[in-house]
Amino acid sequence: MLPNAVLILAAALGAAAHYTLPKLGAGADWQYVRKADNFRDNGFVGNVASEQIRCFQSTLTGAQATLNVTAGSSVTYGASPSIYHPGPMQFYLARVPDGQDVSTWKGDGAVWFKVYHEQPNFGAQLTWPSNGKSSFTVPIPKCIKSGFYLLRGEHIGLHVAQSSGGAQFYISCAQIGVTGGGNTEPSSEYKVSFPGAYKASDPGILININYPIPTSYKNPGPAVFSC
Repeated sequence: MLPNAVLILAAALGAAAHYTLPKLGAGADWQYVRKADNFRDNGFVGNVASEQIRCFQSTLTGAQATLNVTAGSSVTYGASPSIYHPGPMQFYLARVPDGQDVSTWKGDGAVWFKVYHEQPNFGAQLTWPSNGKSSFTVPIPKCIKSGFYLLRGEHIGLHVAQSSGGAQFYISCAQIGVTGGGNTEPSSEYKVSFPGAYKASDPGILININYPIPTSYKNPGPAVFSC
């Protein structure tokens, strides 16, 4: 019985070390965020070529509601529990084409542009500002067009990323309606598709953060778009 008990404890500890990204604003879990496949087990996406790398959904299911936000403001994205692993937090937006339903739009194609990513603090080890936190401020660019968007939250766990496929992606997509925007459409240099934006060999994905300690870090994906 003891070996079984040890295995059960190990599994429980492993699940506790993982997390979801289920909350936007003051809403309940999975109210404005599409329910990700890890909503029960706190699992992660390990294959950057998988369709799950987009919104962590094997089957598209819309969120319960869409949160209205004003361009130029910010929204709070929440993790449950707090971010445990070292690695960067990143956020992307994708505008839903006019006339399409935000609840059923897939977000396929080169439509995603990055609005935030974080760099580590360098020293005896790499530490990221997101580590240990459960809420994150996401800027909504003032110049982007009004309309419906998917807001993609992503945290990349790099604790075992020294081997290909070792990086752990914790992902979800929220539904927002942006008002008071401008007329700017991010250019193609800022736009990527999921899957397609990342390769398993990207230096910000395949990296040993433990030894030798890196002195620089290149975030995967495009540059951050700003107005």
